[in-house]
Amino acid sequence: MLLDRFNRRIDYLRISVTDRCNYRCIYCMPRAPFVHKSHSDILSYEQIESVAKVAAKMGITKVRLTGGEPLVRKDIEQLAAKLAVIDGIDEVCMTTNGSLLADMAMKLKRSDLGRVNISIDSLDADRFRRITRGGDLRQALAGVDAAKKAELTPIKINMVILDDTTEEDIKTMKAFCEQRGLQLQKIMRFSLYDRTDLSRRFQTQRPPKCSQCNRLRLTADGFLKPCLFSDNEVRVNFGNIADSILEAVAKKPENGSHCRNRFMSQIGG
Repeated sequence: MLLDRFNRRIDYLRISVTDRCNYRCIYCMPRAPFVHKSHSDILSYEQIESVAKVAAKMGITKVRLTGGEPLVRKDIEQLAAKLAVIDGIDEVCMTTNGSLLADMAMKLKRSDLGRVNISIDSLDADRFRRITRGGDLRQALAGVDAAKKAELTPIKINMVILDDTTEEDIKTMKAFCEQRGLQLQKIMRFSLYDRTDLSRRFQTQRPPKCSQCNRLRLTADGFLKPCLFSDNEVRVNFGNIADSILEAVAKKPENGSHCRNRFMSQIGG
């Protein structure tokens, strides 16, 4: 069992498989272009698998694949299959924007991916396009349908609550989810830079309170990040992965305050 200094059990590993995305959401990507990691800087599937195997032996039971957008990485279903058979891992799931899911849902299901969270912040096509800087709502909704058909369930819809989100927006999304047997999860919009809550008008479910945090993050370029709101990172030493995990857990703060060394798209949420 992995316990941090504050006696929190760490049993959840979020794995960012890429810093690339086919959207440029206003709360995730910077407005100005930035340099993506090169292919040689990104962990191979074999390296990710090796970290997950050691983590499972140490107490990690749940793995979530994130990005960027995980479905832009080639053969992502092969990674899901590798992780699903690791002894000790009870669940492998994914967070996706859904735009590529229509063609991928059945492949992921056959690879034993358990379920998906799909990010949809608005059911108004124009507002959706504005938030994602170019996304097509029809593709995301087709992804929802495909995930249902493939039984990647329970499906959660992640809705980031923005400063212009209205009560009616939330009611519309709630009705959409209830009609389709989906679970709505309201996400706080926050500033990584100083952890300012930008969704104060509405109650949200994520991120969890620091006292309840059970997460460790693996970035696409091979760093273990113990806290979303912290600059603390540990580069994975593939000669001794267990020590890297222990060091990262030891650096997990009681309360996160800020992250100024990465954009959200480079962490995976």
